[in-house]
Amino acid sequence: MLRGLAGALLALLVLPGVGVLAAEAAGRTPRPAIEPAQALTQCIAPAEVMRREHPAMLAHQRDDTVRGGVRGAKASLRGCIDCHAGAATHSVAASPKDFCVSCHAFAAVKIDCFECHTGTREGVR
Repeated sequence: MLRGLAGALLALLVLPGVGVLAAEAAGRTPRPAIEPAQALTQCIAPAEVMRREHPAMLAHQRDDTVRGGVRGAKASLRGCIDCHAGAATHSVAASPKDFCVSCHAFAAVKIDCFECHTGTREGVR
């Protein structure tokens, strides 16, 4: 066993760049596997904006809905779910490959929306 460990350590010292090269060949940063949106319409904002601003958009809409009764607005959680629910699960949060879960796991950010809200497309339960 000691011999196997010594051989592994020697390989790491002699071939220090092998693992790095393999990682670079596959791409330096792994990306979450995201299914494309179900609807054929354009998202409410470009992907770069949505990645950065969706928490603020959803929080603002939440406040408008809870305090003012405004529903069906442009940045609604229901709208996001209906468009981005996965084909297999009809959800954005039911499996690790679903839209919200895949990105939030990649970014190491906890999702708490679905503790209260369903993550399933309208009409599919």
